[in-house]
Amino acid sequence: MSERRKDLVESIKDRGKTLEAEMSFFDHLEVLRWHLIRSAVAIVLFTVLAFSYYDLIFDSVIMGPKKASFWTYRMMCDLTERFNLGADFCIKDLNFKIINTEMAGQFTLQLNSSLLIGIILGFPYMLFEIWRFVKPGLTEKESSSASGFVFYATLLFVMGLLFGYYIITPLSINFLANYNISEIIENTITIDSYLSTVGTLSLGAGVTFQLPIIIFILSKLGIMTPAFMRSSRRYATVLILIIAAIVTPTPDILTMLTVSFPLFLLYEFSIVVSARVERNRKKKELEFYSAR
Repeated sequence: MSERRKDLVESIKDRGKTLEAEMSFFDHLEVLRWHLIRSAVAIVLFTVLAFSYYDLIFDSVIMGPKKASFWTYRMMCDLTERFNLGADFCIKDLNFKIINTEMAGQFTLQLNSSLLIGIILGFPYMLFEIWRFVKPGLTEKESSSASGFVFYATLLFVMGLLFGYYIITPLSINFLANYNISEIIENTITIDSYLSTVGTLSLGAGVTFQLPIIIFILSKLGIMTPAFMRSSRRYATVLILIIAAIVTPTPDILTMLTVSFPLFLLYEFSIVVSARVERNRKKKELEFYSAR
C-alpha cells in the first residue's frame, strides 16, 4: 500500500514538472509574440513615414541607379579619366525605359517600396528585440561576450546594404538593361521588375554581410571551426567568384573582382571571428581543468 502511495506521489510530482515546463514554454512563446509585435509596429511606422515622403525616396533612392548622374557611374567615369580604363568602363547613358503595365501598378509600387524601406529602417530595432528575447537565457559571461550583437549586426547590415546599392545594383542594372541580342528588340522594363532588382540585390548584400555574425553563432555552438574554414578556403573562393559572376554578369574581370573582393575580406574576417571564439573556449576549458 505504501509503495502505491509513493508511486502516486512521484507521478503527481512528475506531472507537476511537466505542467510547469509546458507553462514555461507557452510563457516564452507569449514573450516572443510581443517582441515580434513590437518589431512589426516599428516596421509599420517606418513604412508610413516612407509613404509620406515617397516623392523624395522615389526620385533620389529608388530611381537613383537609373540615372547616369548616379554616384557610382560618376566615380567610374572619374576612374576612367585618371587611369585610362577605356570608354566602356565610363557609363554615360542607360538606354532603357521603365513602364507600368497594370491598372493599380503605380499604387502597388508605392506600397511595396514603402514597405521595403520600412523593413530596412526597422531592421536594427528588430535585431534589438531579438537580443532582448535571447539575453535572459544567456549566462553572465555569454551575455557579456555577445553584448555588441545589435551594434555589429546593424553595422554589417548597413555596410552590405550600401555595397549592394552603390556597387552591385548599378553594375547589374547597367549590364542587364543595356544587353541586346538584336536591334529589333527594345528594352522596356516593368517597374515591378526594376524595383525587385534594386531591392533584392541591396537587401541580399545586407544579409550576406551578416556572415561573421552567423559564423560567430555557429562557432559558439561548436558547429564551425577556423580549421574547417581555412581548409575550405579554395572552395569558398570558387563559390564567391561564381556569385560575383552571377550577380554582375559583365564580361570584364575588373567588375567581377570589384564585387568579389569585399566578399573575400568578409570570409577572412569570419575566420578571425571563429578563431577568437575557439581560443576563448579553449582558455575557459584550461581554466576549468586547472581549478580542479
